Amino acid sequence: YENYLADPNSVDEKWREYFDRLQAQAGAAVRDVAHSPVIEAFAQMARQGRARSVVQGEPDKGQVSTLQLINAYRFLGNRWANLDPLKRTERPEIAELEPSYYGFTEADLNKSFNVGSFHGFSSDHATLREILEALRQTYCGSIGSEYMYMADIQQKRWIQSRLESIRGTPRFSVEMKKRVLERVTAAESLERYLHTKYVGQKRFSLEGGESMIVAMDEIIRVGGSLGAQEIVIGMAHRGRLNVLVNTLGKSPSMLFSEFEGKSAQDLSSGDVKYHMGFSSDVMSPGGPVHLTLAFNPSHLEIINPVVAGSVYARQLRREDAEKKQVLGVLIHGDAAVAGQGVNQEMLNFSQTRGYGTGGTIHIVVNNQIGFTTSDPRDYRSSLYCTDIFKMVEAPIFHVNGDDPEAVALVTALAVEFRNEFKKDVVVDIICYRKLGHNEQDEPMVTQPLMYRKVSQHPGTRKIYADRLVAEGTLQADEPDDLIREYREHLDRGELLYNPVLSGHSSKYAVDWTPFLKQPYTDEADTAIPVQEIRRLSERLTAIPADFTLHSRVKKIIADREAMGKGELPFDWGMGENLAYASLVAQGFGVRISGEDVGRGTFFHRHAVLHDQKRERWDHGVHVPLKHIQDGQGGFHIYDSVLSEEAVMAFEYGYATAEPNQLVVWEAQFGDFVNGAQVVLDQFISSGEAKWGRQCGLTLMLPHGFEGQGPEHSSARLERIINNAAEHNWQVCVPTNPSQIFHLLRRQMIRKLRKPLVIITPKSLLRHKEAISSLEDLSKGRFLTVIGETEKLDPKKVKRVVLCQGKIYYELLAHRREQGIKDTALIRIEQLYPFPSEAFAEAIDAFPNAKEVVWCQEEPRNQGAWYWLASRQHLMNVLGPKRKLLLVSRPAAAAPAVGYYAKHNQQQKEVIENAFGPIKD
Repeated sequence: YENYLADPNSVDEKWREYFDRLQAQAGAAVRDVAHSPVIEAFAQMARQGRARSVVQGEPDKGQVSTLQLINAYRFLGNRWANLDPLKRTERPEIAELEPSYYGFTEADLNKSFNVGSFHGFSSDHATLREILEALRQTYCGSIGSEYMYMADIQQKRWIQSRLESIRGTPRFSVEMKKRVLERVTAAESLERYLHTKYVGQKRFSLEGGESMIVAMDEIIRVGGSLGAQEIVIGMAHRGRLNVLVNTLGKSPSMLFSEFEGKSAQDLSSGDVKYHMGFSSDVMSPGGPVHLTLAFNPSHLEIINPVVAGSVYARQLRREDAEKKQVLGVLIHGDAAVAGQGVNQEMLNFSQTRGYGTGGTIHIVVNNQIGFTTSDPRDYRSSLYCTDIFKMVEAPIFHVNGDDPEAVALVTALAVEFRNEFKKDVVVDIICYRKLGHNEQDEPMVTQPLMYRKVSQHPGTRKIYADRLVAEGTLQADEPDDLIREYREHLDRGELLYNPVLSGHSSKYAVDWTPFLKQPYTDEADTAIPVQEIRRLSERLTAIPADFTLHSRVKKIIADREAMGKGELPFDWGMGENLAYASLVAQGFGVRISGEDVGRGTFFHRHAVLHDQKRERWDHGVHVPLKHIQDGQGGFHIYDSVLSEEAVMAFEYGYATAEPNQLVVWEAQFGDFVNGAQVVLDQFISSGEAKWGRQCGLTLMLPHGFEGQGPEHSSARLERIINNAAEHNWQVCVPTNPSQIFHLLRRQMIRKLRKPLVIITPKSLLRHKEAISSLEDLSKGRFLTVIGETEKLDPKKVKRVVLCQGKIYYELLAHRREQGIKDTALIRIEQLYPFPSEAFAEAIDAFPNAKEVVWCQEEPRNQGAWYWLASRQHLMNVLGPKRKLLLVSRPAAAAPAVGYYAKHNQQQKEVIENAFGPIKD
């Protein structure tokens, strides 16, 4: 180009034409200048010593250093903040926070520099002394902020403008200060009252962390003023009783009854008082706010995704697209928040489409001890317990629990930030634990140094009250008068300030009454007319004209169209999709989540279709179930993050908040459900017995021995079925399309909300025998037991083989191949509640059969055998004249073998033994 500028004829003709067109474009220079001569001219000036800076070097260096110092405090000032009420550690040496690190001396302190983006000065210049003072007030006082790792400049500027403009120091009115004192007084007084009234009883006291009640008060006050109408709270046991009484307004008299062993509900199990949930309506500056404290088991942090699911369901019910009306609040302990992996899983999905709630407020009650860990070197590997939140770039505000005003300030800031940016935000209240892990524990045994300091500490309330008296906000006797007044009300079983609104109701409240105290029944009218099946099939197979399907998917859709017309039998994928279509057509919502659920791990569902010619990754998706008819129920299907525990817990929380939707979680393989065992044990199977919480969550767990090894064969049915009792859940093993169709519809049609565990197939999804007719769907129902389906002479049948799942089809094939006529096959499609009447009817069809065999693919010590035998479900029906025998794989440590040849040999032996001689 530079050759062209010097002489256009010196370049090739094609280049000359191209450069000529550039010169002719609008806005082009009349005559461009070659760069090389200009660069050379500057080089010559430098060599001759004629080049000089526009600004002298020293002032420039000082200005740059000033901006570096400001940045250092924004990054590292939290390390020098006054955060520990016990003052146990010395301030670390951080050279970057010292002016001398940048070459400044005492003589520079009175020099004026530009403050850059720092807020809080009346002009853009200040002396270095003033800048340093402002930085230390803002970032090294009672608040230590971490936010500079965030990528979004706007979010960082927002925090800086809020904190730096007030130097990180609250400027509260007298009324606000009195409110803060009242809250810490209420927190401390309740704990001390319970400590003397119920000596030695566990309550997991909040003493030392009373400022948490101030934080909760601010969340309600500020959240309500910003439009929050519901707040769902999740927390463990530490301080839970205090939150129940002083935040949610639970009557002290009710709490006292629980300490005395009385229960308000007659539950088969019940739970300890510091696990119980509660809900109430309180007033905020923006209007009434409904508060819900979720029931919580002892497994720390597992409640967190449950709360997220509940919040999401409530937001969806309100059509709260801005996610401002329902707010989630999670209260963590310092050891648990860093130690429990479920938090990482939850944070990972916190900004995704199917799980994001617009940000959660996290409060860490950081008592600096965790459980009883005696050596700080064993706490964790990160600097702060809150470092995990940096994975989602959540801002973190560490705050000294002995400064309740600072706690109130950063909590308000956190709520405002979440409202503005729809992100998680963390308030880390650094405090201490006055007593042991519980009231019977002696912390001095492992923490002598810490507890010497704790014993000398006057308490947060005392420190703050003395401060207010010293500054003239209160008279000397007012703090003690407040304590006395609060205790007098407790003596009467009352609250000094009761926040609860009596008689308030919301149009968004869910009425669970139709589902409560319903007797269990297997019966439900789940059939739909043939004409409706055809209409739904048309909608399921209607594809937009400009939409290009993958060739394999195109064949599946074409087959489904033929199924709807009665030209082909229904397969599993069509039966399942029709169930969803029929439910949304009746106004029920459907939500499905899990890994690869849109397509289906085994390529069978195809509820989400993908245009093969799309040009953008976020375009070209068609979901037929969203287009069934006008006014239909919502259909939502989400491929989840690679997580079992947190995602299943989320769906449990969602289902407990929404009884009018079919909520389905599907495991990629049923084996992987073991990563969520705590959710099965502590929520899904026992939540109703412990807390009276009903839930209609449906779990789909692919199961079947097909030679895929120990981790891709078994949904660990034995674990699920051994938890079955008191009609706590349903465990079903459907074996054909009409069964899954009617089973899914039954889950919603009945006025009964019980968890449903479906042991789903893999190879059966396309098995030529696992099919159903149009009539099966239009006139059938879910059969808890399927009796013999072929024509056998009942009088000649000597043996009945009972089974479940795909092994039925292998037994059927072997019987046909061998021409066996004296053995009948019965499928148990519902294991729990065990269908005794249906089983008796099926087995009584063969009065001469003296041998009854339970045949299972699973090893003897796994599957349903031990449960069936120990509960006597089969023998109660069979009676003493029939012999009950077992055919299975031998007892094994692993669910299945990994050698394909060995698998085939074992499977062959199981099938043959079911028809051959069997040893007792």
